Amino acid sequence: MSNLFLEASQKRRSIYALDTNTNLSNAQITETIQAAIAHSPSAFNSQTTKAVVLYGDESAKLWAIVLEALRKVTPAEAFAATEGKIASFNAGVGTVLFFEDTSIVSGLQAGFPLYADNFPLWSEQSAGIAAFAVWTALAQENIGGSLQHYSNLIEDEVKAAWELPAEWRLTAQMPIGNIAAPAGDKEFAPIAERVLVFGE
Repeated sequence: MSNLFLEASQKRRSIYALDTNTNLSNAQITETIQAAIAHSPSAFNSQTTKAVVLYGDESAKLWAIVLEALRKVTPAEAFAATEGKIASFNAGVGTVLFFEDTSIVSGLQAGFPLYADNFPLWSEQSAGIAAFAVWTALAQENIGGSLQHYSNLIEDEVKAAWELPAEWRLTAQMPIGNIAAPAGDKEFAPIAERVLVFGE
C-alpha cells in the first residue's frame, strides 16, 4: 500500500545529532512551521496552539536558561552528562517553543459550559497534533528534531525573556537542525495489542 502521509510519518523520528548545515533557509523553515500549525485541527477551530521560533543566539539563550535550571536540580556528578545533552539540542539551527493559549480555553469553557471539563483535554490534543505536524513537515525537508519537556523548570523565565503573554502555557521545546546522524532502530509493540478490530 502506498500512502504518502504514512511514509512522511515514518520519516519523522527523534533526531538528537543536529548541526546547522540545513538545505533550507531560516525563512523557509519558518514558512514550513507556519503552514503546519495553520492547518493543524483543533476543537471548535479554537486554534489554541501558539509557537515561538528561535534561531541563532536566541535559541542559544533558551538552552542556556534550560541548563541553568537543570544545574539547580541535577546532582553535581551527573551534570557533565546533562551539559552534553543540552549542547546537542543547541547544535542545530534553532528551537520551536510550543504553547497553548489558556485564555482561549477559558473563553470556550465560559461560552460552552456543557463541555467545560473537556476543553483543557482538547487543548492538549491540539498541542500534540500541532507538534506532530511541525515535526513531520520538517522531516520531509530533511530537518530533524526531537520533542523536549523542560516546561515546568523554565516557563516563567522563558515568558519573561521573550515578553510572552502570561496566558500562554509552555508545553514543549523542539530543537531543530540538519540531521547529522540518523535515528537508531525503533522497537514496536505488537500492533494487534494496540489496535483492536471488531466486525468485518
